Amino acid sequence: MNISKQVAIVSGSNRGLGKQLALELLARGAKVYAGARNPASIDLPGAIPLQLDITDSKSIMAAAEVAGDATLLINNAGTATGASLFAGELEDIHVEFNTNVFGTISMVRAFAPVIEKNGGGSILNILSALSWFNTGDSGAYSAAKSAQWGVTNALRLELAPKNIKVAGLHVAFMDTDLTAGIEAPKASPKEIAKIAIDGIETGLYEIIADDTSRNLQQGL
Repeated sequence: MNISKQVAIVSGSNRGLGKQLALELLARGAKVYAGARNPASIDLPGAIPLQLDITDSKSIMAAAEVAGDATLLINNAGTATGASLFAGELEDIHVEFNTNVFGTISMVRAFAPVIEKNGGGSILNILSALSWFNTGDSGAYSAAKSAQWGVTNALRLELAPKNIKVAGLHVAFMDTDLTAGIEAPKASPKEIAKIAIDGIETGLYEIIADDTSRNLQQGL
């Protein structure tokens, strides 16, 4: 895939990895729709701010109409409540699945027809090393990311006949707001964004961004 010829939509692009993904796409010549719940929070010169809440079907459909020329969808928006599956609030567990799983499905259902109409393209879902491993706490996040990985694998098969490639990015801790309270080695979102876009450009279907994810994959 020639990134310079693509029209991308990136969810959750007002900060963290999403912002770096949008910047990397812009640097490579892509047209970028930068999605966020509050488009006023987007500071990306050259990008087109787009109101987008991936848990709101009306917001998603409105975004799909605006970004009707999209050929590349990056499902980056996500959440981590830290909830335990057993002891955590059920409402928090619903938030995890509604965002990470059903939000991803809803975005793909809205944008895959757009991408197909435009001649095909790619979808990248931002997953996690915790798609493959559970630490015993924050079980809702690990379970939701495991489900999102399964969703990614299923959609890859369903969308292949429509000339749409579906890939997943697996990465451990990054230096973002999501991991602000975690004491552990963290990767640079800027570097992970480069790895992710390189993977899309070369047609990888599973992009392994760091040694932690690579070791976990090999140990499966």
